Amino acid sequence: MPLVTAKRTGLVDQVITQIRELVSSGEWPLGEKIPPEAELVTALGVGRNTVREAVRALSHVGLLEVRQGDGTFVRATNEISGAVRKLCGPELRQVLEVRRALEVEGARLAAGARTDDDLRELEVCLADRNAAVQRLDRAEVVATDAEFHRRLVAASHNPVLISLYEGIREAVASSVATTFDPAIPPEQHVSHTELLAAVRDGEPRRAAEEAGAFLDELLAQMGSEGQSPKSV
Repeated sequence: MPLVTAKRTGLVDQVITQIRELVSSGEWPLGEKIPPEAELVTALGVGRNTVREAVRALSHVGLLEVRQGDGTFVRATNEISGAVRKLCGPELRQVLEVRRALEVEGARLAAGARTDDDLRELEVCLADRNAAVQRLDRAEVVATDAEFHRRLVAASHNPVLISLYEGIREAVASSVATTFDPAIPPEQHVSHTELLAAVRDGEPRRAAEEAGAFLDELLAQMGSEGQSPKSV
């Protein structure tokens, strides 16, 4: 997705829109440095102040992160995720608390709203996740575990809840990565088999309890001092 010269009206808004599209499309990947200011000025055909104002605005909402002396980096893929990351910062407890609020309700609703297609997707995703746990493949566990929870919330078919959860996807993946410990034997890692069974059986209360139980356990392990648990 190449940059194009901006029109002369609403320059800052146009630059913001282009940068947002480059980030959301993955053209500028999460965690990567964006092109330097001089390159953006040339590509966009605008002044330095316009580029700086656009970058400042996107940094304010958490989409970008300006690191003095190092450049500007992609911090989130959308404004909702950026806002959550700004609010939670590096605090794992806060991320887990937000996850619990959304995932428990997502599981409860999914138990009553899931379709056969939802169940098939969840079964495949959970099988992939369990296989990755058996291999103690950290990267694959993070990807498949986060995807399982995303699909579970999607099975709620509540567009507002789904949108909110999509906004914290990076934070969810980060929390999974932080709490996964390859030193723990595979059989001791959290299993989501009963959670999926409750959703399949159409039992909202049981699904909500299963969704909250493992997060409650992680939060309890952190204790009052907030140390990182290692059991996912």
